[in-house]
Amino acid sequence: MQRLLTTARQFLPAAQRAGGLAELQRAAGGVAVSRRWLATEDDSHDDFKPQVKAGAAAGVKDTIERDVAGHDVFIYMKGVPQAPMCGFSNMACAILNLYGVEYGSRNVLADPEVREGIKQFTHWPTIPQVFIKGEFVGGSDILHELHQKGELKKMLEGVKQADDQGGHSCKT
Repeated sequence: MQRLLTTARQFLPAAQRAGGLAELQRAAGGVAVSRRWLATEDDSHDDFKPQVKAGAAAGVKDTIERDVAGHDVFIYMKGVPQAPMCGFSNMACAILNLYGVEYGSRNVLADPEVREGIKQFTHWPTIPQVFIKGEFVGGSDILHELHQKGELKKMLEGVKQADDQGGHSCKT
């Protein structure tokens, strides 16, 4: 049965183009093939099924909303500000550190549901993602552009300054 299923999957694209099930049977050498033998979500291996648990999306959305509401500046990034795990996250933190503002962060590498959830929440495909005063700003490229134009300084007016001597503070 497994061999037949593999054969059916191999010839399925040709069968769909050339006439469906009858063509699939002919391409498989006359072996009887029924639609129930073709792969469906029900017979797919667990490794290939969606891994997000039911109800998790609502929990992730709540987490994101709390993160953003609880901080004037918040960054979803790979790694943490003290040890970014990608150059783009590093650049975004460096820019925020230049202004000496306090900001919160969440390491998306630690939670795959948050990593995908933030992309859905903002409709933005990449990480890092920066929020200022509850508004989604964008990633490190947008932050860099706003910094170069002098607009970021205006956006950060009134944001709490970091308490430490190093010019920044990250509250997670």
